[in-house]
Amino acid sequence: MNQRELNREVARATGETVATIGQMGFVPLEPIPFERDREPLIVDWEELEAQRMMLHPCAK
Repeated sequence: MNQRELNREVARATGETVATIGQMGFVPLEPIPFERDREPLIVDWEELEAQRMMLHPCAK
């Protein structure tokens, strides 16, 4: 489905004009979100636990 078809379908479903929908920035959903200009989000669980222990030494 291209952008024009998507805008038409959303407009049909919502009752808005195609022009209004085009200004709202709808995009097709991807199976895996694509982040532009951004490194992947990674959690270092050991680092997080060490930080938590420094803030709350009696937590364990």
